[in-house]
Amino acid sequence: MLSTHADIWLTRRRAGGFALRGYERHLQRFATFAAARGEEHIFRRETAIAWAAQAATPGERQRLFQIVVGFARYLHAEDPRHEIPPGRHFPGGRPRPLPYIYTAQEARRLVETAARLGPAEAIRPHTVSTVLALLFATGLRISEARALRMGDVTPDGLVIRGTKFGKTRLVPLHPSAVSGIACYLERRRAVAGGEDHVFLRVPGRRFLGRSFRYWWDHVLRRSGVLPAPPARRPRIHDIRHTFAVRALEGAPDRRDCIERHMLAVSTYLGHSCIANTYWYFQATPSLMSQVADACQRRFEGGLT
Repeated sequence: MLSTHADIWLTRRRAGGFALRGYERHLQRFATFAAARGEEHIFRRETAIAWAAQAATPGERQRLFQIVVGFARYLHAEDPRHEIPPGRHFPGGRPRPLPYIYTAQEARRLVETAARLGPAEAIRPHTVSTVLALLFATGLRISEARALRMGDVTPDGLVIRGTKFGKTRLVPLHPSAVSGIACYLERRRAVAGGEDHVFLRVPGRRFLGRSFRYWWDHVLRRSGVLPAPPARRPRIHDIRHTFAVRALEGAPDRRDCIERHMLAVSTYLGHSCIANTYWYFQATPSLMSQVADACQRRFEGGLT
């Protein structure tokens, strides 16, 4: 039955590091819909189109359709009787927003503004400023930074567990980041209580996501980094984009070196697929300009 095939497909995909949140519910709904049409065993493209067409908005129709298209490709590889729907039957889909790339001056201003949140004797301003500095230095996801526990801070770097793709990785730190975390931990020791999470908002209490977003908005407004409309509002996640862009800008010119550099950046960021790292090239004009210049030199015979 299609529901059984869906369970097998999800198990295999998750074993490869994909979270696939929400996929199980949607695929089971599709399997039930197909069974009601008398198609319990073979995937039919018309059924997939009819199921996705029930969604209320173009974006939702496109998203649901892409879920079952991926499932169909897996089934077809196992048994050619399964049909693969046309991938672009439903147009639309929400484009990925272009990231806001912070300058070095803006990064410094954000960290300094966070350190002045006050009151000076509280742990919160030190936490927010240390977290922002760590994000700029490592490209961690904010969820990864908030989830850090004391045992994850090691002499070799930070152990990042239970990431977006369910993997664990070691993130080496620059000496300046090591020093910054050490200073924070020294201050934290007096107010930690029994809390094992590294970053605290008040004595003995970890920083929750909604609480950090509140103080991030506060820091953004007070720092003067917030651009005037209609420019898009910078996000915390754009700090990760900024780290990736700066790392990719430092790639060497030789093709074999670029490939190794890209793989190293992708591994450091914890991407499950290097294609996610390549996206930073097309998302950032300065990187696209570097790519264009490299291509031009290659056409002129200056790059081997």
